[in-house]
Amino acid sequence: MFNKKKNNEQEENIINPENTSENVTENVEVTDASTLEIEQAPELSVEEKLQEEVKQLNDKYLRLYAEFDNYKRRTQKERVELLQTAGKDVIVSLLPVLDDFDRALKAMETAADVAPVKEGILLVSTKLKNTLAQKGLKDVESINLPFDTDFHEAITNIPAPNEKLKGKVLDEVEKGYTLNDNVIRFAKVVVGA
Repeated sequence: MFNKKKNNEQEENIINPENTSENVTENVEVTDASTLEIEQAPELSVEEKLQEEVKQLNDKYLRLYAEFDNYKRRTQKERVELLQTAGKDVIVSLLPVLDDFDRALKAMETAADVAPVKEGILLVSTKLKNTLAQKGLKDVESINLPFDTDFHEAITNIPAPNEKLKGKVLDEVEKGYTLNDNVIRFAKVVVGA
């Protein structure tokens, strides 16, 4: 029986080929339409998901940009404040030395003897040097040492009095200084040739 039904269907399809193509076309159309509906629904949801993701990423970007901008402003403000108050510590420590100079100037006006004035100025000078040394300032040693371009600036060279002094510093015109082992002023020197 089962074989007879198949044969009858095949005979009908051969006899009526339009019937078969219509059925196939209808089936294809139905299949295509259902596939289109299924494909369209996910495409819209994928589009919506992508749009939502773009919105979220844009929001994150804007927040991050705003946070970075605030960070830049804050650090710039801190840097300006630091530069304005960087010398405050040094200046406060030098105020007693300034007071001592004022006292020395007043004492010089009424002094009859030079010796106490010299002694007072030496004390003030020593106090100033000690205060600056506490802040990291050091003298650059130069006299009778080999000329070193890292610490010295040669103004001129003169004939050396003896062979041992050739290439060495003979005189110091202006003292050099280092601050925390960084040269802040080169010593201006005369070198033996």
